[in-house]
Amino acid sequence: MRLLRIIRSADREKGGPIEGIIQSGLALKALEHEVEVLSLDAPDRSFQESFPLPLHCVGHGSRGYGYSRNFVPWLIRNGKTYDGVIVSGLWQYPAFGTWRAARTAGFGYWVFPHGMLDPWFKHHYPLKHLKKWLYWPWADYRVLRDAKAVLFTTDEERLRARKSFWLYRCHEEVVSYGTAAPPDRDAEQRANFARKVPALAGERFLLFLGRIHPKKGCDLLIRAFAKSAAGERPLQLVIAGPDETGLGADMRKLALELGVADRIHWPGMLQGDTKWGAFRACEAFILPSHQENFGIAVAEALAVGRPVLISNKVNIWREIAADQAGFVAANTISGTEELISKWVTTSSMDRAAMGRNARRCFENRFEINRAAEHLLRIVTSPKNGHSMLKTDG
Repeated sequence: MRLLRIIRSADREKGGPIEGIIQSGLALKALEHEVEVLSLDAPDRSFQESFPLPLHCVGHGSRGYGYSRNFVPWLIRNGKTYDGVIVSGLWQYPAFGTWRAARTAGFGYWVFPHGMLDPWFKHHYPLKHLKKWLYWPWADYRVLRDAKAVLFTTDEERLRARKSFWLYRCHEEVVSYGTAAPPDRDAEQRANFARKVPALAGERFLLFLGRIHPKKGCDLLIRAFAKSAAGERPLQLVIAGPDETGLGADMRKLALELGVADRIHWPGMLQGDTKWGAFRACEAFILPSHQENFGIAVAEALAVGRPVLISNKVNIWREIAADQAGFVAANTISGTEELISKWVTTSSMDRAAMGRNARRCFENRFEINRAAEHLLRIVTSPKNGHSMLKTDG
């Protein structure tokens, strides 16, 4: 089978769904399927030289919406040569452009919303939501309505997606999602991370790994860490990830005001063996997000047997709780304090048991080969003429 994955940018440094696309593509390649990626990146970006899948970059014409005059013509010419076309994300031109090309060329497509229909955005960014309403009926509503299926990574995401727009009609599918287990280079990976953050040698620490963004709850984490870990002088905190919004400066200032700046480390974005070394060296992974569709970093922590301390706004929290692979609490300062306090007061024996549960949780639910095979089953399903969920009044 030959699949085309479509995304705004294939640059891994920008984060987002591209890591999942790559890992899924490599897993399917191992099963002798072909997976290619189409993006709006300019065709001369340096990351493309080492990109692990065939990559088509058509360039883009605008910074915001991402309109590209080359995108639809490319898809019209090539779309029908693939057995499946899967677009990731909404609210930007790749989704609407895929719909336009599919109508002209007559190929089917699937859509991963990746949490972009979560009502959290409606409540916290009402002006942006109003702007989305202006083009929802003639753009993204049609993208979902005409897709062979809209692919949600959890049942929680599927149910929450119904609450953003009363005009909503699509065929829903819940598909497994996950990541690959790390290469088995424990000592080398730990050493790479130790070179990156030498101040942590021999120290205990919690790890946050993700974008430095308001929705990730970094402020909650710093405030809760200042309170809950006050009596645990050896406990440190690593906040690792790209800072595209400039929020990091405010967070460093907050840490200084709360007297914990010397115990919080900011190594920036971690990749490859350095990233895996951070997971292996930490005691637990922590993510107090206000909204998290899936959280690849959560699955990566589980893959190395690290318990996860997450908010109940991370959409896989039910699975974590059921498998006793970590702790779950509200996305508030007190909830985040509870996560840290529980971890601090948990015995070493119980922590070790939770780590084993974490690894089993990954293997049973989020291992990439399972996820890739499930996606393949959905794309090859003979379903046609399906009935669609309607909430359009």
